[in-house]
Amino acid sequence: GYCLGGTLLAIAAAWLAREHRDDLSGVTLFATGTDFEVPGELGLFIDDSAFATIDALMRRQGYLDGPQMTTAFQMLHARDLVWSRMLGEYLLGKRARPNDLIAWNRDTTRLPHRLHADTLRSLFLRNDLAEGRYCVGGEPIALADIAAPLFMVGTEHDHVTPWRSAYKLHLLTRGELTFVLTSGGHNAGIVSEPGHPRRRYRVATRVPGARYRDPDRYLAEATLHEGSWWPCWFDWLAGHASGQREARALPADALADAPGAYVLEP
Repeated sequence: GYCLGGTLLAIAAAWLAREHRDDLSGVTLFATGTDFEVPGELGLFIDDSAFATIDALMRRQGYLDGPQMTTAFQMLHARDLVWSRMLGEYLLGKRARPNDLIAWNRDTTRLPHRLHADTLRSLFLRNDLAEGRYCVGGEPIALADIAAPLFMVGTEHDHVTPWRSAYKLHLLTRGELTFVLTSGGHNAGIVSEPGHPRRRYRVATRVPGARYRDPDRYLAEATLHEGSWWPCWFDWLAGHASGQREARALPADALADAPGAYVLEP
C-alpha cells in the first residue's frame, strides 16, 4: 500500500486480524501515515474551515477531481512544481523535458466524496486511527492487532508523510517490523529502481518483544547501504511469501494498449 493506500491496507490488516482471518503473509507500506499528529506540510491546508470548504465542494460534485487534488500537491512543493516551471516556461519560453515521473504525477484520478471526507475528518483532523477511535464494522480498529510481518519504507525528504511520522508505527504495533529509510522524496524515493544513481537506504528490523528504538537512535544505528532498496524488499518478500503460483490465464482482449481503456471512460 502506498500513501493513503497504505493507510487503508493497515486498517484492513488490523480488521482481518481482529476477525481471526490470517490471510496475509506480510504487509508492505510505502510512505504511509498511520499516526497523523504530525501530518507534514499537508497539514497546512487542513483545518476545520478548509475541510468545510472542501466538503461542500465534494458534496456538490460527488468527488474530488484529479486536477483539484493535483493543485493541492503542487502547492506543497510550490518552488519546484509551480514557480520554477512558470519561470522556465512562461518567462523564458523553455519547455520542461518530459520524464516518467512527471507523467505519473499527471495521471490523476478522482477520489469519492465519502472516502476523501472520511480521510480528512477522521485521520488528519482527529487522528482517530492512532488513538483507537476509528471504527470498522462498529468496533474500533487497533493496529496492535496486526499479526503479519510489516515492511515499511519512509523517504528522507517526504513533504507528504515525514519519515519520523511514518516511524510511529513502531509505537502502534508489536510484531516484526522492518523499516527502510531511503533517499529521495514521496515519489522519487519509492520509484527508485536498481541502477538509479545516488541512491542509498538504511534498514533495521524490530523483532517481536524488542525494546523501542526512537528515530534518532534508528538513524544512528541502522545499517546504511548504497543503491536501491528494491533488492532488499525482494529478499524480504521471498522470505515471507507462501511460494510461487502459476499465473492465471487471461483472455486475449483482457489487456488494452497503453494508457489503458479507463482513460476513455466518462
